[in-house]
Amino acid sequence: MTAEKTSDERPAENPEVGFGKGGRKTGTSADVLPDVDGLGRDVPPLWRRIAAERWGEGRTGLVMGGLILFLGVALTLFQLYIALRSGLDARQQRIIHLMLVMLLVFIVMRPFAPGGLLTRLIASAIGLFVRSGTREQRLESAGRTVRGIGHALDLVAFSAVLLTSLYVLVFQADLARRVGTYTETDYIISLVAILVLLEATRRAVGAVMAVLVSSFLLYAYYGPYISGQFGHSGYTRERIATYTFLNNDGIFGLTLGVVVTFVFVFILFGSLLSKTGGGNFFVGLAYVFTGRMVGGPAKGAVLGSALMGSISGSAIANVVTSGPFTIPLMKKVGYKKHDAAGVEAAASTGGQVLPPIMGAGAFLMAERLNIPYADIVKVAIIPALMYFALMFLFVDILARKHNIGGMGRDEVPALAVVMRAGWHFLAPLVLLIVLLLNYVSPSQAGLAACGALLVVAMLRASSRLSFQDFLEVFVMAARSTLPVSVACAAAGIIVGMVGLTGLGLVFSDVLVNAFAGNLLMTLVMVALASLILGVGLPVTASYVVLVILAGPALEQLGLALIVAHMIVYWLSQDSNVTPPVALAAFAAAGIANSSPMRSGVSAWKFAKGLYLIPLLMAYSALMELDGPVLNLVTAIVTGSLALAAGAMAIEGFFLRRTLLGERIALGASAALILIAPEWTGWTQALLSVHVPSDWFVIAGTVACTVLITLQVVNHRRDRARGLVAPVGQPQPQAARE
Repeated sequence: MTAEKTSDERPAENPEVGFGKGGRKTGTSADVLPDVDGLGRDVPPLWRRIAAERWGEGRTGLVMGGLILFLGVALTLFQLYIALRSGLDARQQRIIHLMLVMLLVFIVMRPFAPGGLLTRLIASAIGLFVRSGTREQRLESAGRTVRGIGHALDLVAFSAVLLTSLYVLVFQADLARRVGTYTETDYIISLVAILVLLEATRRAVGAVMAVLVSSFLLYAYYGPYISGQFGHSGYTRERIATYTFLNNDGIFGLTLGVVVTFVFVFILFGSLLSKTGGGNFFVGLAYVFTGRMVGGPAKGAVLGSALMGSISGSAIANVVTSGPFTIPLMKKVGYKKHDAAGVEAAASTGGQVLPPIMGAGAFLMAERLNIPYADIVKVAIIPALMYFALMFLFVDILARKHNIGGMGRDEVPALAVVMRAGWHFLAPLVLLIVLLLNYVSPSQAGLAACGALLVVAMLRASSRLSFQDFLEVFVMAARSTLPVSVACAAAGIIVGMVGLTGLGLVFSDVLVNAFAGNLLMTLVMVALASLILGVGLPVTASYVVLVILAGPALEQLGLALIVAHMIVYWLSQDSNVTPPVALAAFAAAGIANSSPMRSGVSAWKFAKGLYLIPLLMAYSALMELDGPVLNLVTAIVTGSLALAAGAMAIEGFFLRRTLLGERIALGASAALILIAPEWTGWTQALLSVHVPSDWFVIAGTVACTVLITLQVVNHRRDRARGLVAPVGQPQPQAARE
């Protein structure tokens, strides 16, 4: 879902990219589809590639590749077992899942990144004691020592994972009987488990996440030394360690449980779809519908990434999968490198808010709110469609601004040709949507979709899987879940410490009182907090932390609980596209060979819906599906106008260049709609006049309509006078100026 790291490297850019081009040749109708995988037929198996990256190509790499294969298959088969049968209780499922995940982490992921800060520090420390030999010899000796330390750390961590996991499995009944009176051994085992999880978090998620988790543990211990509202009575080391590891509210709590119960099945579905060529079909289908439009390749990237991202639920994985196909096509027709990267990153990020699967946080939301996942899907669909409509408008504006036409008729195959190659991939997706909307549990719906996908794939030669392909799917799914599972287990520590200390209630109270109950300023602070957390946390962990801290504050300010959670969930996506973090944008920049920061700025601009649409959630009836239909329709129409006006104001262009006064008017008109209730409060405070918020919505709607209509009228007048040529053709000198 939110797999922040990719399992294998994709080609940076293929100059021959296009329909029917690439390394994937099956001799069937599927060869017309784009090769978004980018890997040829002769590449080694995935587990060998993963092992070679960490352990090299020699005998050690071969042995470790076999171990990766064994653990990956074991993890996937275990997940299938618990999805099909209920032979283990929830705690046992989570313990075994995390054990297998962490064993893989310590085999797959390096303890010290080559050239990283820790590597340099260790090498420098060794250099203080080694004076003999040349500088190159000393560096080589230091490198060997660092690798030796890393291997020793791997062995210790691997053994510790087995020890702590088997301890809680074997003595589960005894531990349950002595809750509250744990022994010294229980405390030591708990402490070791926490330390080894922090090390796994550092490797799989990042050092910032490990530091953040450690700070919450320290907060629980040093509470008596903290003054003010955030101080508390404090807890002993024994209480903190055993509560975190042996209690059901810590590491093995609900956060990890959601991954075990729901998320892994959909990761497996995404892996199956990728291996069978379903991703190629969906990207190809998107280009068939949009390729010949104005700025067609960018619109194809938006639609293709939406389809792929809604299934994979991972922004970065989507970028590195579909980006090598979509980004070169955008560059080929005239998009600047950083804009092509920004479009792909923003579209891939939007996939995490688009049903049916979304990201792992959506399943966490359903569990925390104790509502069916289908209800999350229903309220999420309209805002998600508005996000992608806004992206379509942005890329259309950009295409017109830079006179970028569509793809040639001979560059995009006919719909019938693409459908003939991959129509069978639609059946599992339709089945999944139908099951979810009929309140079938997500795990069962996902399992049924995997089964249906497997059946339809085996019926066609182009998508049929061999035994090795099945093994690759199992390892791919296991590899993709590593950062998700580790992040959720680590987030469980944060959830546990917040519950133990009562920090959530205190933080919410401070947040509400700091801004005198002003919803807009609270939303701004939540957005800033999300961006700060996103520096080191994946989006799922960022959502968990934010919602337990700020969710109650938003609820106190009058938002429905599901609205508060959805706002936080949307805002938590911003680390993928907002500098200085912009993880998805940086991945796209590598494919586009563009500046990471310029790509991040472009992605931030195109993904502006992540900030604007939550305002509509908070201030309009956009989420009130059970309310009056007229209110919902009004919210959609007026909100869409506001988003369109905002895009034109940001880009300074629509059908023609907008003047400074027009941009200001468009921005102000959009603001009247987006935060109408705030305008009511301001007029009351400044003028002592009460103006209902509906009047501000009406005024903003009228202003937006008039300004957009003027653009259309003036553009048609210019075309009639011959001052503007169709997009993609040489423009008259007056138009260029």
